[in-house]
Amino acid sequence: MSAGDGASYAPSGSRRAVVGPGELRFAALGLDHGHINGMCNGLTEAGAELALVYDPDPAKVAALCAQHPGAEPAASAQQVLDDPSIALVASAAVPADRAGIGLRVLAHGKDYFVDKPPLTSLDQLEAVRAAVASTGRRYAVYYSERLHVECAVFAGQLVAEGRIGRVVQVLGLGPHRMNARSRPEWHFRPARTGGILCDIGSHQVEQFLYYTGARGASVTSSRVANYHNPEHPLFEDFGDCCLVADNGAVGYFRVDWLTPDGLASWGDGRTVLLGTEGYIELRKYLDVARDPAGDQLYVVDGTREEHLALRGKVGFPFFGELVLDCLERTERSMSQEHAFRAIELAITAEQGALRLGALAGTEPPQPA
Repeated sequence: MSAGDGASYAPSGSRRAVVGPGELRFAALGLDHGHINGMCNGLTEAGAELALVYDPDPAKVAALCAQHPGAEPAASAQQVLDDPSIALVASAAVPADRAGIGLRVLAHGKDYFVDKPPLTSLDQLEAVRAAVASTGRRYAVYYSERLHVECAVFAGQLVAEGRIGRVVQVLGLGPHRMNARSRPEWHFRPARTGGILCDIGSHQVEQFLYYTGARGASVTSSRVANYHNPEHPLFEDFGDCCLVADNGAVGYFRVDWLTPDGLASWGDGRTVLLGTEGYIELRKYLDVARDPAGDQLYVVDGTREEHLALRGKVGFPFFGELVLDCLERTERSMSQEHAFRAIELAITAEQGALRLGALAGTEPPQPA
């Protein structure tokens, strides 16, 4: 895992198996983004078995199989889909292609676990909603900036306990380092990624809904810009958004591809939760200029100030819950509606964004 490169950032934790050997076999199909490594780590730590791996690039297949002894290369995507022993398919394909893969997976009677953004257009969302309803299968989403960050998991526990009262505002910062030379061509094409607010903004929307306990929200304003990448004229390296939840809570987030090279991490991701009786700040990937370890949580309530260093102390319960959801047809890990509502709002923010600077007058991204 590279702390300096978000594309290869793949958290790992201790093994907390919720099933025995062979109880849930899964496959990886579509390895375009390095998040597939974190997804597979989380599932195997929960006891699931990575059985088959397919991608058109054999080097990517070999690399993932080497990390998971026992996994075998598949000859084709169809082999994965036709294998009756595979209950779940994980994918980090190019974002615009993820919905199409998911529809095939669901049609073959399997659950689907997909990297964010799980799709890139409202038309895709409509098709996926219909497929979930007709098949009864799960379309789970890897919103890793909450699910695979220990301080973010612990913050959810504090909120549920009422430590800071009712959450009335969420501030999110999601900066990312570009590492342009290592990025594939599709990274710079909004038609393939969905645009910055759809792509990395979907993390922020999901966290806003989760921490406020909202069932839905509206986008009150959103903006995108290309401030520093003129060689890629349609690329968006900055975006921000304001939200109002159906319960009255408000949110603001900023996402960007402007992390400077001097930072020890790929991004100084932070979240601040304001409650009626206190507040929480998360410094997810490092405490800049103080501590290179991430998972730092600060909480202030009516009785005290507290700093908690949580790396290696909380774990990642989402993955075990997802494994049990697949086996028992439950929604422990995340409700299907929550997963869909987050990406629906992110796409809405992207489609309605004010386009600044060189992007002014351009059309919002459309799926390829």
